[in-house]
Amino acid sequence: MYSLEEIMLEHDELEALRLGDYLALSQEESAKEMKISRATFGRIIESARHKLVDGILNGKAIKIVDTLNFKVLTNNKFCEKKHKGKERNNYENSSSDKQ
Repeated sequence: MYSLEEIMLEHDELEALRLGDYLALSQEESAKEMKISRATFGRIIESARHKLVDGILNGKAIKIVDTLNFKVLTNNKFCEKKHKGKERNNYENSSSDKQ
C-alpha cells in the first residue's frame, strides 16, 4: 500500500463549504452565520474549494483538522467528544446548539 499526499482542510473551511455549497446560503448569510465579514467568508470558501479540487484532480487525501468540540453521530445518537486533529465522518458542530 502507498501513502497519499494530504491536504489539510481547516474547520472554518469545512463550515464555509457546508453553509455556502451544501446549504446553498448566500455569502452574506453564510458570513453572518459564521460571525465573520463577507470578504473573509469569500477568502475561506475560495481556499476550501481550491483544496478540494486539488485533492480530487491530483489524487490527494483530504484531511479535516480542527480543535473544536464536535458531536459525533454514533448509532443514531449524538454524543459529545473533543477531537484534536482527527478525521471524522458524521458530525455536527456543537457551536450550532448555542444559537
